[in-house]
Amino acid sequence: MARSDKRFREAYNALIDLGSTSAPGSALPSENALAERAGVSRTVIRSVLHRLEEIGVVAWHGRDKTLLRTTGADDRLSVQNDPPKPEDLETAFLEWILRFDVPAGTQLNIAQLAREFSVTPNVLQEFLASLSQFGLVERGAKGGWLMLGFTADFAVELSEFRTILELNAVQQVMTCPVNHPIWAELESLRRLHLDLDTRIDTDFHDFSHLDERFHGAINSVVKNRFAAQSQKIISLIFHYHYMWDKRDEKHRNAAALREHLAIISALQSRDEEAALTATRRHLRTSMTTLLSSLKDHRLV
Repeated sequence: MARSDKRFREAYNALIDLGSTSAPGSALPSENALAERAGVSRTVIRSVLHRLEEIGVVAWHGRDKTLLRTTGADDRLSVQNDPPKPEDLETAFLEWILRFDVPAGTQLNIAQLAREFSVTPNVLQEFLASLSQFGLVERGAKGGWLMLGFTADFAVELSEFRTILELNAVQQVMTCPVNHPIWAELESLRRLHLDLDTRIDTDFHDFSHLDERFHGAINSVVKNRFAAQSQKIISLIFHYHYMWDKRDEKHRNAAALREHLAIISALQSRDEEAALTATRRHLRTSMTTLLSSLKDHRLV
């Protein structure tokens, strides 16, 4: 597994250590308890749990997490000190903002954050410069960086820009030939959505990864470097706010799942107008969720 995220590896090893002292069939603690034990966020713990599920160490259904086998030293990951990949830094920075409810107007301590993210100050400066084009941060008059934050205006403008990009992506999907990989992926996504729909009362937590895959698939047909870079940041922002806001999560996930199915159905029927209408409806819902999450975090 090619991950350079030191915190992920340390959290992963913490759960491996827990599994080494537990019998198969044992129930694992809650996400909050695991996060506290490992000293990381719930987001990192969920990533670890997904990986452990993939390799058959745990079974994860909603809130229930069961150890399938006792773990050992061979299961541990080496903790690398290599600098994180750009995508790891993006994820870590957004997670930091959400975890600590960083408000607009915060002066960013470059030296401290560089240590937090295990990067050099120069790498962090370059990363912040890339974020500045989205209005999330800005360079101060006397140097340094200022957090402009996830304000209500920022959320609305970001949502409007996302709508432009995704409606364009939907239109491009409609032009794809029948042998394009997007059609097989949409059918796979349709089946996964229908399967989760039957389990949504208990497994609604599983939706966040399905949501990420769904939007990634739609946007993958657009071969435009500027759109791709923008979508990467936009997706991270929406994805992390989505995971952090737990109010009415089951109801919200169930509604979004059915909105996805409406988009997939329209695309598979080659009904462009219906697909665009369903996409607009879904993105309006997504904007409402983002604004609600910001208020919950007292960031607006």
